[in-house]
Amino acid sequence: MNRRDSILGLIALGAVVGSLDVRAQQAERARRVGVLLGHAESDPDAQLRLSAFKEGLAMSGWTEGRNLTLDIRWIAGEADRAARFAVELVALKPDVILAHTTPVTAALQRETKSVPIVFTAVSDPIGSGFVKSLARPGGNITGFVNLEASLVEKWLQLLKEIAPRVTRVGVIFNPKTAPYVEYYLQPLNAVAARYGVNTIIAPVGSEADIEKAIAGLGREPGSGLIVMTDSYMTVHRKSIIDLTARHKIPAMYFDGSKVVEGGLISYGIDYVDLFRRAAPYVDKILRGAKPSDLPVQHPSRFELVINTTTAKGLGLTIPQSILVRADQVIQ
Repeated sequence: MNRRDSILGLIALGAVVGSLDVRAQQAERARRVGVLLGHAESDPDAQLRLSAFKEGLAMSGWTEGRNLTLDIRWIAGEADRAARFAVELVALKPDVILAHTTPVTAALQRETKSVPIVFTAVSDPIGSGFVKSLARPGGNITGFVNLEASLVEKWLQLLKEIAPRVTRVGVIFNPKTAPYVEYYLQPLNAVAARYGVNTIIAPVGSEADIEKAIAGLGREPGSGLIVMTDSYMTVHRKSIIDLTARHKIPAMYFDGSKVVEGGLISYGIDYVDLFRRAAPYVDKILRGAKPSDLPVQHPSRFELVINTTTAKGLGLTIPQSILVRADQVIQ
């Protein structure tokens, strides 16, 4: 091979390598994922959930700073912030958005009918108007249900088992962050008489409201509390846990992390796992799948968590039949 042929060969090789490099860069084009979360950024539990989502994406080949850009916003249990951040995220033209909670999903739905949305921790996606059916969502939204309405009977049953003297049960929630509350209240009211209790609806919108509601329950004998699945309840969980301890009220929670922090009992799902499960759906959409073809998924596992120290402080003895069923016992 002469010098001229060698130079031409090197030029041709360079062109091929350059073409491959361009294709590789195109394949590695950073995709943009919006994330709108119902909790506070300072919440360690919320950070664990976000980390699980990021880890799930990394397992599918999506890494921040290489081929992925995450735009994250937090509403900290304030429904009014959801609308503002929804506008911000949609304006960034993301490839897909992860939505956490019903108010967040509703705010995003108002802003876009084209950007794919994967929700987590939504109780009633059909009743909320997010999907046409669970098997065939239709539109641009799909995701993961956290708790079904039928679970309220389990909450009531466990609360009565652990505190049999309870005859009146308050249900605490914020109407702005739990607009789906009737989804749970209807089946709860339907079975309350069977368990010998009256239900007391306790909507709140501030720390003062929370204190007033719990103190009111504490003034009446035989009072218990169900803390509704609600991002506002999560943001204000410390106040709720402290107040129920002070007023000697046995309370049922929807998330085991509240029991770890001093709540009495919970029956619900692993929310960290829920966020981890959302990552493959986001991955599928980034690779071309449509939300309308991805069925809405139900929780795969439920956990019973009990705090025996809190029970002692309330003067309760936890039946052995409950302890043996518990997934986690905090002592």
